Amino acid sequence: MKQFQVYGIGNALVDIDFEVSLETIQRLNINKGVMTLIDEAMHHRLLEELDGVKHLKECGGSAANTVVTMQQLGAKTFYSCRVANDEAGKFFYQNLTAQGINTNLHNGLREGVTGKCIVLVTPDADRTMNTFLGVTAQFSKEDLSETALKNAEYLYIEGYLAASPSGHEAAVVSRQLAEKYHVKTALSLSDPNMVIYFKDNLHAMIGNKVDILFCNSQEAFLFTETDQLSKAKELLKHYARTFIITLGGEGALVYNGQEFFHVPAYKVPVVDTVGAGDVFAGAFLYGITHSYGYFAAANIASFAASKVVAKFGPRLNQAEIREVRQMIEVMSDQSVYA
Repeated sequence: MKQFQVYGIGNALVDIDFEVSLETIQRLNINKGVMTLIDEAMHHRLLEELDGVKHLKECGGSAANTVVTMQQLGAKTFYSCRVANDEAGKFFYQNLTAQGINTNLHNGLREGVTGKCIVLVTPDADRTMNTFLGVTAQFSKEDLSETALKNAEYLYIEGYLAASPSGHEAAVVSRQLAEKYHVKTALSLSDPNMVIYFKDNLHAMIGNKVDILFCNSQEAFLFTETDQLSKAKELLKHYARTFIITLGGEGALVYNGQEFFHVPAYKVPVVDTVGAGDVFAGAFLYGITHSYGYFAAANIASFAASKVVAKFGPRLNQAEIREVRQMIEVMSDQSVYA
């Protein structure tokens, strides 16, 4: 048995989620509904503009949210990243280790400024992300732990690493190491802008094929250069042995390597979609690393995602984790392992 179910890599960011109006998005002249990279000056300006607005601060970043979800459900995980030796970096490190997650940060924090993701959540539950990478822009192959990776069942790569030359290189090297040690690979396309501006880097990160690809329908359309789901799902077979296309309120389309099936969404009032895809990926990876098949794992993931979108913030709390565990028990009792 491997030491870790998942070894994850990604941009370590302190997520600061603000509840704002549509007028605020327009006033700040920000592209709504996508992730935009910002420089340090814009990062400071936004925080000044939003001073006093209700917000929630979490240790985050896409892969971090996925790894935390797995750890909360009972998996063993390792997360490689880069943060600075500042207040935000110490907050990130303490938050990560409090979850019981193993990390390369045990070896020390870096000089500089820790990255932050300023998330603007509007009344329509859409999330607009403004990311200042800080020292995570220098995340590199030096931050990888080959020992931890080869002792994992899966390598999980977030697509946001495609935006950084050193992060992109680290993703490619980690995937090559995973293949060397027969560790399965999973990758998320992460955001439409990653596909629009860094598609070549994503192709390099995928290599020949990954074992699991996570994306939403917009990312799938952009990546396969089609606006038809029927075509996109066939084209994705060239890049992944299996994949999941999340469809928002319509659930998810799952390909298990042999057949397609649809998993419905659990209907809830949607408050905030931040972290929904990350939690979905984490719950799904938990399922398939604990003897559940794709259908059961996707149902668990859909249920977990419904819990996170029904409240403000990108993480599940302990009460919600208990509900997801109950769902896992239901799947086990029904022997739904297909």
